[in-house]
Amino acid sequence: MAVSMDDDVPLILTLDDSGSSASAPLDDLDREELPNENGGSYDVINDASSPAAGDCCAQQSSARHNWEMNYQEAAIYLQVHATLELFALIVVVFELSMKMRWLGFQTFIRHKRTMVKTCVLFVQFIEAIVVLVRQTSHVRITRALRCIFLVDCRYCGAVRRNLRQIFQSLPPFIDILLLLLFFMVIFAILGFYLFSPNHSDPYFNTLENSLVNLFVLLTTSNFPDVMMPSYARNPWSCVFFIVYLSIELYFIMNLLLAVVFDTFNDIEKRKFKSLLLHKRTAIQHAYRLLITKQRPSGISFKHFEGLLRFYKPRMCARERYLTFKALNQSNTSLVSLKDFYNFYEVVGLKWKAKRNREHWFDDLPRTAFLIFKGINILVKSRVFQYTMYTVVAVNGIWILVETFMLQGGNFFSRNVPWSYIVFLTIYGVELLLKTTGLGPVEYLSSGWNLFDFSVTLFAFLGLMALAFNMEPFYFIVVLRPLQLLRLFKLKKRYRNVLDTMFELFPRMASLGLTLLIFYYCFAIVGMEFFAGVVYPNCCNASTVADSYRWVNHTVGNKTVVEEGYYYLNNFDNILNSFVTLFELTVVNDWYIIMEGVTSQTTHWSRLYFMIFYIVTMVVMTIIVAFILDAFVFRMNYTRKNQDSEEDNGIVLEKEISKEEVVGIIELYKRSSAATETAQLQKIVLQMDKYGQMTTLFLGRRSRTKSDLSMKMYEEEIQEWYEEHSRKEDSQTPLQEPASASNSSLKPLSLRQRSQTVI
Repeated sequence: MAVSMDDDVPLILTLDDSGSSASAPLDDLDREELPNENGGSYDVINDASSPAAGDCCAQQSSARHNWEMNYQEAAIYLQVHATLELFALIVVVFELSMKMRWLGFQTFIRHKRTMVKTCVLFVQFIEAIVVLVRQTSHVRITRALRCIFLVDCRYCGAVRRNLRQIFQSLPPFIDILLLLLFFMVIFAILGFYLFSPNHSDPYFNTLENSLVNLFVLLTTSNFPDVMMPSYARNPWSCVFFIVYLSIELYFIMNLLLAVVFDTFNDIEKRKFKSLLLHKRTAIQHAYRLLITKQRPSGISFKHFEGLLRFYKPRMCARERYLTFKALNQSNTSLVSLKDFYNFYEVVGLKWKAKRNREHWFDDLPRTAFLIFKGINILVKSRVFQYTMYTVVAVNGIWILVETFMLQGGNFFSRNVPWSYIVFLTIYGVELLLKTTGLGPVEYLSSGWNLFDFSVTLFAFLGLMALAFNMEPFYFIVVLRPLQLLRLFKLKKRYRNVLDTMFELFPRMASLGLTLLIFYYCFAIVGMEFFAGVVYPNCCNASTVADSYRWVNHTVGNKTVVEEGYYYLNNFDNILNSFVTLFELTVVNDWYIIMEGVTSQTTHWSRLYFMIFYIVTMVVMTIIVAFILDAFVFRMNYTRKNQDSEEDNGIVLEKEISKEEVVGIIELYKRSSAATETAQLQKIVLQMDKYGQMTTLFLGRRSRTKSDLSMKMYEEEIQEWYEEHSRKEDSQTPLQEPASASNSSLKPLSLRQRSQTVI
């Protein structure tokens, strides 16, 4: 049957790209628009006319046609999605098959993480095939396990350590959690008997509501609302809530943090001990492999250089020799076992030749030298530093006054403020003086100077944005107050806080990724069960209906919109789910989201939100314990090393002579190593240029937590070494001579090397 496009008026709810319907003419239909979660609007169509029978048939036929088209599009989408998923799963299958072929079947099946990954892969493979065959999706909460494939890779080792640490902290956490839930149940029963006779109290009318509301009260999200109905009837009822919060919130919750913190410290200490002893065993094993029958008392440079070629292939010949010389404290031709124990501390040093000049301007003419020397003395003086601190403080006060005087509207005028130009000029002059006085390399080697340079550069870009009216870049102007962070350099405690914060960034990134993995799992589950559940004007039968109500009514000549924005907190897509879960993590009014979803589904939906709160409480407690541990550790280390005001990392000086370099060149020439020979000949040419017989090299690296732990636990480390030696002596007797040791351990080293490649 032919259908005219003029009569195509399907009576269905539609949503176009901009959020408004375009499927029905405005002449025939009255519509009331409701906002959706993406800022668009739903068109609720109110029929205001009675179409003829022919029009009805045309509309029904068009509606049926649109429904069939939508179904076909959905089927195509499912097929494409399932095909892509199958392709991704096949890639994972290929990776697992290669791993099984390399490790062997017996080793493969004994690896727990790999077997879990294999089981999840099998289930998801079957589900993708079922979706392709049926051309219809179903509830697939196993999609929440996709993050296992991400975690089980070489780049997520820190995430796996975090997860392992969380699971190791669970036993004491669960003990305190059970104690907390026990008191919660006792108070729920007591509250039900005390307050259920009050029919105006909706919080304790059933045992379920009593338990749920006390769980929410633990987060203080519904306080004092939960207390007010009973408090209005009897003022002495406040004793119940005061006792409950004192026990649960202020005692048990803090006890929970203390227990987790203690467990965290114990795990960190045991982990450091295990890693330290593992390194010591590896060094002993490598030492027995590298010594020879002719030279059993130490490792020669030839064998040590061969070790570094495999351990750090990108290390140049100069650095390999300097590493050997740094380890060789006895200044002999062989590295003893005692010196070799420092291998992991020395091998990470970055070596550079020490400059023959004290300043970069030493070779300039005398007049220029005196000018730059004066600038150098000026920028290093305390008067200059405190003058700049005063300028920064005045700038901060000026910005505060300017911001306070603003009344709203457009904050950025087309005229550049004179204060902006004045302070930026002062910062620019400071940057120029420090760069010329210290030299670019020395200036940028300081973290604080690098921060000053970045903030000044952003301030200059903000000035350009204002001067040339580049509105998209006005946000750069807001970064001006970052200069105030320089004032933290004045007090040592502030410097320690900032240094600890910067040290925590790498670990905090892995902890944040761990939290995102939990977010993803709960987001997928929420999308499977609660997608499309929450919308404007839903939850009318719930106590939180006002938070979801959208009312449009006229008062006089004005249209007033009363809107509760909580319908935006939904699980319709992955982005909305993440935002909703973050709001649940903050716990402010989180029960409104829980009750809204519960009123549209079932009471069992509360379990989802309660479990999410408990899981995030575990992760956030671990994060807080980690921050406390790092800060307390640094404070203790600072107190123990009060002599060193500035921490410049690990610095080691080594001097090599021209004869040593020539001897190493001859060694490389005999082994036909042209690249290494050319690198070492540059050192000889440099010595000849300045008429030197020796050259001083500086080895630097940043101080790690392992170095700090070595300093903190130096008394216990000796006890650990003695205990480890006694355990080794009791298990395996000392193997002599060295040749027997070499023959028995060489095949083991090859096997370990092949496993390391994996």
